[in-house]
Amino acid sequence: MKRAKKRKTILKRKRIALIAHDHRKKDLLQWVKQHRDILANHELMGTGTTAALINEHTGLNVMEYMSGPLGGDQQIGAAIAEEKIDMMVFFWDPLSAQPHDPDVKALLRVAVLYDILTANNESTADFIITSPLFEENYER
Repeated sequence: MKRAKKRKTILKRKRIALIAHDHRKKDLLQWVKQHRDILANHELMGTGTTAALINEHTGLNVMEYMSGPLGGDQQIGAAIAEEKIDMMVFFWDPLSAQPHDPDVKALLRVAVLYDILTANNESTADFIITSPLFEENYER
């Protein structure tokens, strides 16, 4: 069954999910600190510990979902399906087995299905956040 594509405008003020596996939390926190001034202009949300760390160490206001293994990945996926998230920065750890791996795969699948901006590493996140398109409304 093919999903009908509809035009959607991603607004200038993006709704950004920030997620990181345990071995990548430090990397994501460093990336957020590096881009704090840009991210401060957007609506941020994240899974449990990741959101709490960013809140504590950056002063940014990140809405906290549940921890990933406790359902947070599914909550973020549902928000994507409800078109409440425009972008996801998910620093996942491809070298460590995750107890909630099926949830991670489902989250990545939904992100592709709903055509949201997705960065799974620092280089991609840098390219997205520094693109001139990032600070504009974007019709896709």
